[in-house]
Amino acid sequence: MKPEVLEPTLDALDSLAGYEALCLVVTEDERPLTGAAGYVDWRMCGGLSRLLKAGFFTGQPGERLLTPSDGQLPPTRLFAVGLGRAGAVTPLGLEHALTAAVTMLKKAGVDSVVLALPTLRKLDEATCADIVRRTFLTGFEGAHVGVFADKGLKSRLS
Repeated sequence: MKPEVLEPTLDALDSLAGYEALCLVVTEDERPLTGAAGYVDWRMCGGLSRLLKAGFFTGQPGERLLTPSDGQLPPTRLFAVGLGRAGAVTPLGLEHALTAAVTMLKKAGVDSVVLALPTLRKLDEATCADIVRRTFLTGFEGAHVGVFADKGLKSRLS
């Protein structure tokens, strides 16, 4: 499946009317949230930050979250999966997080989703793109998928 690849901007976030869900991959130590997750938090008036601060969802490996967007984003459902500490992310850890995301989205019956990855400085862009293709894009069975990606990852997924 070839994804629609989007740069993480407020305009791109606001243009997601054709998607029913947004899936964020969140690290446990990136605070405040940046990239697409930061823009989502901004649109949700700090709703994600409140969940993080309360410890309801922290971004630890294995954590999963589903919350409504309450009309503050075009997609009606917001999913998140924990990735662990940004500096400790391994290819296998990213693969596990994306596999968990696919499983969660399948169980929820999601047909169209945009995936948002954090910037992973420890992993090179080719490795990240390969893992996204092998796990998320191959595993997701919906009709429409997009990926928020910074410029380096965007060129490898396009």
